[in-house]
Amino acid sequence: MRCDRLWRNARLVTLVGPGLGIVEHGTIAARDGLIVHAGPDNAVRAGLDADKIIDCAGQLITPGLIDCHTHLVHAGSRAREFEQRLNGVSYEEIARQGGGIVSTVRATRAANEERLLAESQPRLAALAAEGVTTVEVKSGYGLALEHERKQLRVARALGSGPNGASIVTTFLGAHALPPEFAGRPDDYVDEVCSMLPALAAERLVDAVDTFCENIGFTLEQTRRVFDAAKALGIRVKLHAEQLSNMHGAALAAEYDALSADHLEHVDEAAIAAMARAGTTAVLLPGAFYFLRETRVPPVELLRKHGVPIALATDCNPGTSPLTSPLLVMNMAATLFRMTVEECLIGMTRAGARALGLDDRGTLEAGKRCDLAIWDVGEPAELVYPIGRNALHKRVRGGK
Repeated sequence: MRCDRLWRNARLVTLVGPGLGIVEHGTIAARDGLIVHAGPDNAVRAGLDADKIIDCAGQLITPGLIDCHTHLVHAGSRAREFEQRLNGVSYEEIARQGGGIVSTVRATRAANEERLLAESQPRLAALAAEGVTTVEVKSGYGLALEHERKQLRVARALGSGPNGASIVTTFLGAHALPPEFAGRPDDYVDEVCSMLPALAAERLVDAVDTFCENIGFTLEQTRRVFDAAKALGIRVKLHAEQLSNMHGAALAAEYDALSADHLEHVDEAAIAAMARAGTTAVLLPGAFYFLRETRVPPVELLRKHGVPIALATDCNPGTSPLTSPLLVMNMAATLFRMTVEECLIGMTRAGARALGLDDRGTLEAGKRCDLAIWDVGEPAELVYPIGRNALHKRVRGGK
């Protein structure tokens, strides 16, 4: 079989089947952007040829990493609020004083698309430099149709260029209450629902999200947004149980949500509902760390009920200014007591599931040839070190 590229003499972390699916002395062959073979060298060498053959000399190859929860497109900084929190002011207090999300809304509304793109590109470049090939990007810092559209257009534009990635866009209009709707949350939810058809018609929305929280939107308001998404055939996901138990995860499961994210305060009944619905848990250790939270997500209950666990950076200016998926995995291991296997699955196969993507996240024939090639021999070397980036090469679509 003639292929475009062939990587041989590598240690493959295929993530196919139980465990990591390690293949010693493995080969990956790609044609037209897809994997046509991922398996042992000796089983295929005689039958495969390629325009370019790369000897990996024992390097580790994993699927390209997937960051399934980010707020990558925004303007401005919230370093001052970080200082306030160091001085004892809570995140909730800052939000109620007009800071928090709303301060980023002001900066994002003031920026044009060119500036937003320029500010967001370095964040994407940092993710790409650590092997990320697919990124979810949420809106939610515009909170008005023209500005939500602007964010989503910039997110789409981020996909091209040398540091590009496959971009999945999520409409998070129900992220916070904009100043012009102060005291009128139900009216703003009406506005969010009215934005959605226009943005969907422009093919800017892959999924719909809501911040269901005591400083965000209620369960009933979230239901209205989900109903609007459902009417358009758009899948949903939810910021759930980060600061309190609003029973959002159970609602997400009711709507067959792709994911419920954060989950520090989720209860077992909701976890069981997520398991029945096939909803992925997305854990965000960067936000947990940055906010100095103490309530750890119930990982053992998620394991017990067989809920897939994804990990993501939650890259955002207020609660997780983080662009390192490798540090996310280390944090998940040290703070949440997740295993090396769980961390690697969380940044690949489970991340793909959280985005509804079945064409990536594992190394097997028919999947996109998105690879991360590492200058290490053991999977634990990707989770164990702090501050070390062992990426040798990132491959997107076989290139």
